[in-house]
Amino acid sequence: MPHTILIAEDDQDITTLVKLYLESSGYRVLCAPDGATALDLARTESIDMAVLDIMMPRMNGYELTRELRAISNMPILILSAKNTDNDKILGLELGADDYLTKPFNPLEIIARVKANLRRFYQLNPTSPVLPGSNVLLLGPLRLDLDAMSLTKNGAPISLTPTEYKILSCLMRAPGRIFTKVQLYEAVSGTYFESDENTMMVHISKLRDKIEDDPRHPCFIKTVRGLGYKIEAVETN
Repeated sequence: MPHTILIAEDDQDITTLVKLYLESSGYRVLCAPDGATALDLARTESIDMAVLDIMMPRMNGYELTRELRAISNMPILILSAKNTDNDKILGLELGADDYLTKPFNPLEIIARVKANLRRFYQLNPTSPVLPGSNVLLLGPLRLDLDAMSLTKNGAPISLTPTEYKILSCLMRAPGRIFTKVQLYEAVSGTYFESDENTMMVHISKLRDKIEDDPRHPCFIKTVRGLGYKIEAVETN
């Protein structure tokens, strides 16, 4: 399953060029012409890495970096014409992992994307596995996306199609908070206010299956007032 890269850039020519090279390297690419649109995509899509410009309308790259870091630990590469040391330091202090100045060699972007993703997965072994595999790993949980099957410490766990979709969505982005609306839209593509309690029931049943103590869940955590997230724990 290819990694998804988010490009936030208001220069259409640069967006087209970077998108072409990333897709040629096997990545799935989502594009946003401004920071606000990019943040909306990050909240609704499973993003593995972001490539951001600084000077964008509606929300600049510095603000976007701060907002992204609040909801995700994904690698962030700033791509900007601002090339002073202070610009670079500010971007890195706000949470960016890398900084590349314009003009740039597209091949260097590919190399940096690969290096940042490789480093991220080495430091986050509980995150989804590297490309070439259709299996998501989280502590003792192993979700096979091809077989739509789940095991915990090697023991099979039966899931309904809806439970599988919810767990798949959560396991693709460990630590990320998903609202009930986002989870329901990921499952069915639509959402109505009456669906909120239905999602709570699905989460409850999923906890019954994967948690050692569903009343005190270790994997699927409720984030009060926001939604749900999944975390890795080691169990015997």
